[in-house]
Amino acid sequence: MTAKFRSVFGDKKPVIAMVHLGALPGAPLFDAKAGLEGLVDGAHKDLKALQAAGVDAIMFGNENDRPYEFKVDSASTATMAYVIGRLKSEITVPFGVNVLWDPMSTIALSAATGAAFVREIFTGTYASDMGPWTPDAGAAMRYRDRLHRSDLAMLYNVSAEFADSLDRRSLADRARSAVFSSIPDAILVSGAITGEAAAMTDLESVKKVLPTTPVLANTGVKHATIADVLKIADGCIVGSSLKIDGDTWKPVDPERAKDFMDRARAARKN
Repeated sequence: MTAKFRSVFGDKKPVIAMVHLGALPGAPLFDAKAGLEGLVDGAHKDLKALQAAGVDAIMFGNENDRPYEFKVDSASTATMAYVIGRLKSEITVPFGVNVLWDPMSTIALSAATGAAFVREIFTGTYASDMGPWTPDAGAAMRYRDRLHRSDLAMLYNVSAEFADSLDRRSLADRARSAVFSSIPDAILVSGAITGEAAAMTDLESVKKVLPTTPVLANTGVKHATIADVLKIADGCIVGSSLKIDGDTWKPVDPERAKDFMDRARAARKN
């Protein structure tokens, strides 16, 4: 386990829960009538429910900013910083940020808010719904250091949602190469889209070649599968399963979140 990962999450297999902000100003789904206060209110309710359920960490993301962009409007990053700033006094667990799908904005937001970790697609080449996808880990890491956030834990998603890798190497080989060349603090394995599970065989193959690097399930972990996932993975990121009816676009359901964490704690104990 990497030192930075341990410093943020301790020695347990963490459950990182998503606070999906409502669509931000400039995005097609933005609710202008509810405005910024609506964004703050929605995020506040989800934050309270997740922390009451006992999640290990929170990650703020702009999942509702569809269609997604590779270079987001500066208003998106600024608004996310505003919302997190309004909530920061009530955050009691480590928190991270993810500005879809813009590594530089994600790093900037972490510096502005004091986030402990970030998640993004930092490496690889993909054909995606948004067009050709060619992130630059070198630029992102150097930007992180220029902003004096060398302490920031970097979580690399190596199986991009809404996309197919143009790299014909196996997922395990791509993950192993990313660790060698880009120094991530954890590797994330995803399903095809938000809310869909990563194949257990993918988790197994990546963990097999990265025994000392944290490997987390990034999407689609459910109440019925959390125990099996944690037998292989070193933690998970979860959003949709904790929502009302398991629907990505609905608010967090406090009872579903509590039940999920009860199962996760039992799995870790065993």
